[in-house]
Amino acid sequence: MLFALICKDKPGKLQLRVDTRPAHAAFLQGLISEGKLAFAGPFLDADGKPDGSLVMIEAVDMTAAQVLAASDPYAKAGLFESVEIRPWNWVFQKPAGA
Repeated sequence: MLFALICKDKPGKLQLRVDTRPAHAAFLQGLISEGKLAFAGPFLDADGKPDGSLVMIEAVDMTAAQVLAASDPYAKAGLFESVEIRPWNWVFQKPAGA
């Protein structure tokens, strides 16, 4: 089942995001290797700077999605003000094999 991780950064934490990005990118690469990442990317503020994340993951249930979300280096570093986890159904424009 797909889950959307809708993450909002804490205000004023852009440098924490920048500093933690290599570990976050490695974490996402690991999810790709495990077949657990559908897609991911940052939300942008009015100035085009990252201020949150949308990460779409494959997990067996909500508990597994929560564990995965908590494992993200951004989450561990305290970057996020909030993380909303929602089940999601990919209906339109789903790539072959996804």
